[in-house]
Amino acid sequence: MTELTRRGLLAASAGATALAGCATELPLTVPANAGPWTPDATEWAGRIRKGEISAGELMDATIRKAEALQPKLNFIVNSDFDRALDKAKKGGQTGPFAGVPFLVKDLDDYVGMPTRSGSRWTLGHPPAKSQDVYIDAFERSGLIFFGKSATPEYGFLPTTEPIGYNPTRNPWDPSRSSGGSSGGAAVAVASGIIPMSHASDGGGSIRIPASNCGLFGLKPSRGRMIDPSPQDKVVDISVNHAVTRSVRDSAALFAATERQDGSLPPVGLVTAPLRRKLKVGLLYKSGNGKDPNPDVRAAVDSTAKLLEDLGHHVEPTDWPIDSARFGQDFLTLWSSGAAQLVQAVGKATGRTPDASMLEPFSLGMAQLISTLPPGSLEAVIGRLIANAAAYDAWFAKFDVVLMPVLTSPPVPLGYVSGEVPFEVLAARLTDYVGYTPLHNVAGAASMSVPLHWTAEGLPVGSQVCARRGQEKLLFELAYQLEAARPWAGRRPPIHA
Repeated sequence: MTELTRRGLLAASAGATALAGCATELPLTVPANAGPWTPDATEWAGRIRKGEISAGELMDATIRKAEALQPKLNFIVNSDFDRALDKAKKGGQTGPFAGVPFLVKDLDDYVGMPTRSGSRWTLGHPPAKSQDVYIDAFERSGLIFFGKSATPEYGFLPTTEPIGYNPTRNPWDPSRSSGGSSGGAAVAVASGIIPMSHASDGGGSIRIPASNCGLFGLKPSRGRMIDPSPQDKVVDISVNHAVTRSVRDSAALFAATERQDGSLPPVGLVTAPLRRKLKVGLLYKSGNGKDPNPDVRAAVDSTAKLLEDLGHHVEPTDWPIDSARFGQDFLTLWSSGAAQLVQAVGKATGRTPDASMLEPFSLGMAQLISTLPPGSLEAVIGRLIANAAAYDAWFAKFDVVLMPVLTSPPVPLGYVSGEVPFEVLAARLTDYVGYTPLHNVAGAASMSVPLHWTAEGLPVGSQVCARRGQEKLLFELAYQLEAARPWAGRRPPIHA
């Protein structure tokens, strides 16, 4: 395996030897009420503007932190250290985050870097010659990319441990999952290497790693962010944004990258906490009707109590849809993407994809689609359209709804990896990820807020969701929650 250097980083090993050395090296977690232990992106950008630090100095320090922690956490799949350092030293960046280091999730092309998508079959693919307009928007905001963050194979799983690479480890407990599919991004931020990182969400992939790693993660509405496609159908479930440590970083990056010409009026920069009282729905049971783990229940209880203390009215509610049927329908929709992937890989390689090219779960989803009767996918999409309408009607009674992000705190590595037999893994996923997908189908705004840690020191996010287009409301509420119960002083055992 290639040595981790500024000239070439290819998923450096996160092996047992590196982890064994962590126990005596790592300082203890600081008290929760301590001040921020590392600046957020807004502060770093301000220091650069004032001349207190140069972009080159910040990038050099970031690279050194990445080199130190990559063997322990495995959050990068490809580095671009030399080019990033050169850009930072030359300067000239403009925008709200001018000179701040950043990672691009490895599902998206970035010119000059290969896109692996967490898959073995992409190894050896050439660097990208073009990139999406959303990545362009990041650069216009002044961010400097220094690599690609790890992701599961094509973002299919809620954990970042693709078979072709070493697993991405959670800095709060390296035996636990970082979440997915933006797991590498969340680990880089949670461990203090960078203050925020690109993330995307097609079924929970911003909110899940944010919950598992103790970060703030807001999923924007369908059609909200700059994108080359219209994003106006129920099947358009994936959206781009970021995982951050502070609410203000998320809000500022959102303002810099939101669409100005879409069906939703632009939100602009949100800077102030909520000034009115809300009607809050409270939901506990997962999509398959099961109660969450006691630690998760305690986290949601605590958040509900905090909301009441802030003057909001909280009352119980239930899913507005047949959630069990929805879970099966969403798996079918998700599997249709895997079926398209298998076809594309077969066309590109001239051979039928097998387990040496794609993971068993990806192949299993494609097989699931092949067994469906004609017209099944169309019927699924019809029901999902009805689910989206029912979700919207839910908010005739509530401003927001509070619920878990996942049914449990971060699970052990391997529990929901792509190597688990398909039927076993599908059942585990139904149990584990039952709260996040509906918001993607509805195209609605939703966020994970880091308000709770277990007795073992594992973060558990609380999810607050709203109607499509209600990001301003969520940002304002997030500011209020952040001020009432600050999380900036929380530092994981493995940190830069």
